[in-house]
Amino acid sequence: MTNGYRALRETAARIDLAARGKFRATGEDRARLLHAMCTNDIEHLRPGQGCYAFFLNAQGRILADANILCFDDHLVIDTEPETRRKLFEHLERYIIADDVLLEDITEHLFTTAVEGPGAAQALARAGAPLPEAPYSWLKWGDRIVARIDSTGAGGFFIFHSGGLPLELDAATPEEARIVRIENGRPRYGEEISERFLVQETGQLRGVHFQKGCYLGQEIVERVRSQAKIHRLLRRLEIDTQEPPPPGAKTEQAEIMSAAFSPALGKVAAMAYVRVPFSDPGTQFPFGGALAVVR
Repeated sequence: MTNGYRALRETAARIDLAARGKFRATGEDRARLLHAMCTNDIEHLRPGQGCYAFFLNAQGRILADANILCFDDHLVIDTEPETRRKLFEHLERYIIADDVLLEDITEHLFTTAVEGPGAAQALARAGAPLPEAPYSWLKWGDRIVARIDSTGAGGFFIFHSGGLPLELDAATPEEARIVRIENGRPRYGEEISERFLVQETGQLRGVHFQKGCYLGQEIVERVRSQAKIHRLLRRLEIDTQEPPPPGAKTEQAEIMSAAFSPALGKVAAMAYVRVPFSDPGTQFPFGGALAVVR
């Protein structure tokens, strides 16, 4: 095992997420606009709180996902590098007569994740506060510490202007990706894209079903009320050391991502699995090996 991988699984590691897109929304209508544009409840967020949300098109397909943090006089939208430009342009298109100013602050606000089972202890040793609720945040001097993690290993995002007093192993993008897949934490641009509907991803923490109208809501509600989905994103363990490529298919599943897991001694993967085969423990053949739904 490499140092960064071992730290993510056993203690804590730093992950450089500076490339993630960050937008600042100001103006009296900022919460109302975002509330009408995404799947979660933005109007009831209070300073210090946050949430995870999807942004959809009119057909209910996923354009982007984001973490949204509420401050006294603005909102911060944190999204994947792949959706930085697309999401910014999508939101700008709907600012018509609204009192909203949207600024791309990606180049001025860095993101560093501290993740792993010992992430809280590592931050506490550095004197950082520890927000308790998911997506909540606290100030750490001129920095912001938010309870968000990218790998499913548990941890925090730190938003800062540069320089952190943290002596931790750094996990490479590939090490972080392996742990993320092992933990079944999807990422837009790899397991989530415009091909899929919200319910197919299984990430319903990003949806508020009682919030009322928003772009794409009709499709989300129709799927919920009729229970009409044919595939679900699932974590697989495949008894081989050769990861299948993205897009590899069988009758039961389509692979979105896969990596050899040193901890498992086999391949961990994320795949959209047909509903009849999606229950945990279900087994089926995949490329000459046995796949198990986890």
